[in-house]
Amino acid sequence: MNARMELTRRKSLSAATQGAGLMVLICVLSLNAARAQEKNEKASGANSAVISGESSSGSATGVKALSPVVASAAASAAASDPILAAMREELERSKSQLKMENIAPPYYIEYTVLDLDEYNAEAAFGALRQKQCGHGRSARVVVRVGDYKLDSYYGPGTGFVDLAPAEDNPIALRRQLWLATDRAYKLASEALAAKKAVFSQFSSGQPFDDFAAAIPVQSIGSWAKLEFDPAPWDAMLAKATDLYRTDPKIESLTSSLRFRAVNRYFVNTEGTVTRKGYTVYFMNLSGSTQADDGMRLERSPYYSTGSLTELPTSKTFQADAVKMVATLKALREAPMVDEEYRGPIIFSNDAASDVFYGMIGGNVVGKRPKPGDSSRTEGEFASSYKSRVLPKDISVIDDPTLKVFDGKSLIGSYDIDDEGVKAEKVSVIENGELINYLVGREPIRDFPESNGHGRAAPAQPPIPSLGNLIVTSKQTLSPEELKKKLIAVCQQEGKEYGYRVETLAGYSPRLLYRVYAKDGHEELVRGAEFNELDTRALRNDLIAVGNDPLVSNREGQIPMTVISPSILFDEIEVKRTDAKNAKLPEYPPPDLITK
Repeated sequence: MNARMELTRRKSLSAATQGAGLMVLICVLSLNAARAQEKNEKASGANSAVISGESSSGSATGVKALSPVVASAAASAAASDPILAAMREELERSKSQLKMENIAPPYYIEYTVLDLDEYNAEAAFGALRQKQCGHGRSARVVVRVGDYKLDSYYGPGTGFVDLAPAEDNPIALRRQLWLATDRAYKLASEALAAKKAVFSQFSSGQPFDDFAAAIPVQSIGSWAKLEFDPAPWDAMLAKATDLYRTDPKIESLTSSLRFRAVNRYFVNTEGTVTRKGYTVYFMNLSGSTQADDGMRLERSPYYSTGSLTELPTSKTFQADAVKMVATLKALREAPMVDEEYRGPIIFSNDAASDVFYGMIGGNVVGKRPKPGDSSRTEGEFASSYKSRVLPKDISVIDDPTLKVFDGKSLIGSYDIDDEGVKAEKVSVIENGELINYLVGREPIRDFPESNGHGRAAPAQPPIPSLGNLIVTSKQTLSPEELKKKLIAVCQQEGKEYGYRVETLAGYSPRLLYRVYAKDGHEELVRGAEFNELDTRALRNDLIAVGNDPLVSNREGQIPMTVISPSILFDEIEVKRTDAKNAKLPEYPPPDLITK
């Protein structure tokens, strides 16, 4: 299985369509949408072209004019794409005409149009219970008043979002952009006044600009689209969930998929013109049961990839469903964790990817703190710049430019971020020391420029985000050697056993095994939770790293990838969960044979 992580929240299955204002229309894919895809693909060609230019001096309205090189390239791109053409034309009109009496003209305007095609299906208990496809577009307009040092990007001034025409109708799109631009400009003027009032409460000024300037870029990528026959995939889901018949104690057994193609158009008055597209394919199995004592037990392995060919075959998917049902039965029969344990634990590469995603990935993004807060950024690493956060042998990079790792596509890859800045490979942690944050065009202290990590969920403002987060170590051990090391630590400390966690849900173990020091055999247990699994433990208690990096693609509103090996902690506390058990069903399920 490409990525056997456990889903922690069911609502993540619809995350990609939760952007404000983006209502995905449930329907059969329209002929107009298919024609639009074909037309754009023919216009784009097979390869992307990137042209950079430098911005020229400001125009009379305060908005920077396009350089001749970039303007020429943008015009050429716009001529071959009706969406870009409409966006460019309306942007030029807004730049020259947008002005209100007694209010400063905008110094920067950007338009984003997002096109989303999506197919969803879900099966339960051997039957398909949902099948839908949708196509929709949203438009987001940002108007900035002021200057790069202090502008209106605050509160309501962070942009205006609305639905956009789903068809390639330039006039309809331009009218939508015109209304959104007018609204965004009025909101921006109000936001700037409110922002100045807030800043006046603090004696010291902001030590960095509000908005980082960026070199104009043109990047016209090929059009992404979905090309598949739904029938065999729907049948695969239904067949997998029919396995509930093999175990009468299975209370829930579902499977689902979501395939989506996203195409994002972006233009701004600095001269940037981009179009980029990507596909994400996601499949999930989910099952639950209860032990005799009422403890609810769940599994939810999934697959996520950027290529349809990397998804499991029907045979593989069915085999994995069989394994999942078998582990649910094994969990029901497994002994409870009753003791309080403190000692060595191995985290598989799957489980380790969750740890690094949450504890490292969540803390190396450079989010600007609230006005008046002197911190460099938010999160647990806000004051850790140039300090040790991991053992000295471990380094972490984020490289959105990497497309494939170990033959697997990386869904966190991109060439241009969602603020029109070229993606950069960033060394975040070097030899255990935090040396960089991932930032977009919203500067933070000591980081005045973007490093190409401003990314946006559908119809949402860009935020600093991961691309492909990769964990490496100078010294590694094989999984077998890690197990031997765990056993050796147990023997040195006089412990009967250690632990190995295979999968997590959040930071709670779903598949946890005792590893006995005497002979190395393993025993599945249930009802455990970890205590003191935190960034301090990562820094001080991580003693060995595996040589088995796993690609963990994480489909969501912003696709990301974490590549992590297995790891060994010398001391983590394991204790019995405090969660209360649920009541068992009051009467048996219906017969499987219809009378």
